[in-house]
Amino acid sequence: MKPFVVNNHDRMVFPANFLGELDFSVIDDLKQFTAIVGRDFEAKAPTGTDILERVTGGAYESRFALLRDMSQNLFWVNRYTLTMFEKRPTRWRDLPRHRSDVFLPLLTPWRDGDKKVRAVAEAFAALPPTWDEATERRIFDLLFDVYGNRRHHATELPAVKPTVEQFLTTPGAQTFVVPHHDPDYPVFSFTEILDAHAERPELEALTRWAMVLHNQYPWDRAATELRTADEIGDDEYVIAFHPRNRDVEQFLDRATGARPARRGRLSTQSDPVEPATPLPPVRVREAFAVQPKVEALAVVRGEHVCSNDDVVRNSAFSWSPMSAEEISAKTGIDQRRYTELDIEDLAWAAAVRAIEHSGRDRSEIGAVLVATCTSERLIPSLSTWLSGRLGLLQTHCSADIVAACAGLPYGLSEAVRQLQEVHRPVLLVCVEKFSDKIGNVRTSRMIFGDGAAAMVIAPAAEGERGDIDLLQTYASGPDTQVNSIIWPNPEFDNDITVYGPEVKALVARYLSQMIGELTEQTGPDGEGSMLDAVDLIVPHQANKTMILQLAATAGLSADQLYFNIGSMGNVSAASIPIALFDSVADGVVSGRTRVFAPGFGAGAVGGYAVLEVDPAVMAPEVHLDPTTAAETEPAAAPTSDDVRIAFGE
Repeated sequence: MKPFVVNNHDRMVFPANFLGELDFSVIDDLKQFTAIVGRDFEAKAPTGTDILERVTGGAYESRFALLRDMSQNLFWVNRYTLTMFEKRPTRWRDLPRHRSDVFLPLLTPWRDGDKKVRAVAEAFAALPPTWDEATERRIFDLLFDVYGNRRHHATELPAVKPTVEQFLTTPGAQTFVVPHHDPDYPVFSFTEILDAHAERPELEALTRWAMVLHNQYPWDRAATELRTADEIGDDEYVIAFHPRNRDVEQFLDRATGARPARRGRLSTQSDPVEPATPLPPVRVREAFAVQPKVEALAVVRGEHVCSNDDVVRNSAFSWSPMSAEEISAKTGIDQRRYTELDIEDLAWAAAVRAIEHSGRDRSEIGAVLVATCTSERLIPSLSTWLSGRLGLLQTHCSADIVAACAGLPYGLSEAVRQLQEVHRPVLLVCVEKFSDKIGNVRTSRMIFGDGAAAMVIAPAAEGERGDIDLLQTYASGPDTQVNSIIWPNPEFDNDITVYGPEVKALVARYLSQMIGELTEQTGPDGEGSMLDAVDLIVPHQANKTMILQLAATAGLSADQLYFNIGSMGNVSAASIPIALFDSVADGVVSGRTRVFAPGFGAGAVGGYAVLEVDPAVMAPEVHLDPTTAAETEPAAAPTSDDVRIAFGE
């Protein structure tokens, strides 16, 4: 998990975006690591030669672009030390000679280094400020203190460094040497980096980059030289590299062959097949004896607003430049909501408010369903945990449903089936927390948010008309679409990742299929088509720009669709029920309204509900305050005696 931090300026900060740390427990071999480094550190980073050519070619119009290129270059130079090693200045006489876990970098002098450094200094002096001269000067001073004192060429740096013994037996090998070292050499504390502040979001991100890069060289940079072993005095210092943690040590063992590589997968891809017969939607009023009635819908949003400026303020060194306006144009999102609380807190708060608003006693609840794809809780599942926290001594079923962005149609389908068996209200909670699962993947950071919605779905009175006309669920498709959204993803440090073109393809496929089915299905009263009977379309809030384009292709007009994604972001399973709530709050739904609610997303899942929405079922909104969340603290941990009793001892 990679949670955000609220700093002393009351701004959100995402440490994963500037620290450059990787989880080596999920990296199998050197080939995979090389691909990750190539993507995150090399793909966009200019070399010193590139920067020189841009300076001499007049490519820089103002200082920001130059500062950004300097920063990305220095992250690239430190691509292996940032991710793998701690740098420790060590007296030459005290350096271990035969340990397998102490390394010395083998370095080549920087070609044309003086020329490249001089060009950058002259260019910065000649270029006009982009936004804020004082801030840009501070950033430059930090960066240039590192860039201007570089001694080595970076293109040929290997990921696996030589041990000290290997270094000593390599003819002509050179490494860092510092004649004297001050152990109190100043560095920035983590808190100082978090509290970096600039009015312009892009400059705040650059300030943190510069501080992190400054910390990579905690010694007298100007006095640093490259020397061979026979040129190093006993009392002079070298920069010894030590693995950051045990996971890095084990990765180095795998990369060098000292430890066997991990086994690959046994499964192979099967040939694709179509369903034996089409899978039609379920006409709820005709298929089920017990009709479902939605008695309450309660919503909880993350308590922090993360604006597009906040996203830019936290730009990662691996991102291409993008402004707040460009994020809005690309996604339709101006802000998303994040929470400091756990996903359990969101689910619990929404559930309690929904039950209260329904007028039901907790003892009446027959089943608890939780639709989520971001729960970290496996045992007990989030649904069983929630059942216990609500004080329910028994339910007919408490189960989690991992259907991602189709969580609502999947959840409603199961809730209706449960009603047939228990004839009691079913609590359905759709909840997601993405903010700590994104890391430095920009597509995910732009889109996803945190929130929950809870619904009480009860048996309608005998002879009473239910609220749901049609239910449909899908899953699977081409392998590329099934894997279009992945979490955890080892290729991206176990962060959630989105492969946009494949997502767009699966949405287009499902949306076309859904419209076709609604056109073929007769309306609820046996007249016209079900599509003609729909008053409003409330789609999964995936990406407004994409959905509008695909809806137009499917023959739908923009005024038929309702969106709240601009202020909520994409909350996956919770997005449709929160949007239903907001459609009432915004006055778009003012009376009983028939809504088509399609969902589609991760795992190539999809589905929809056609249901009637009554504004009266909307509960007063829950507003979270992490400082008063004590009532959701877990119960005391079981003792060993409790365990023995549970197993009948």
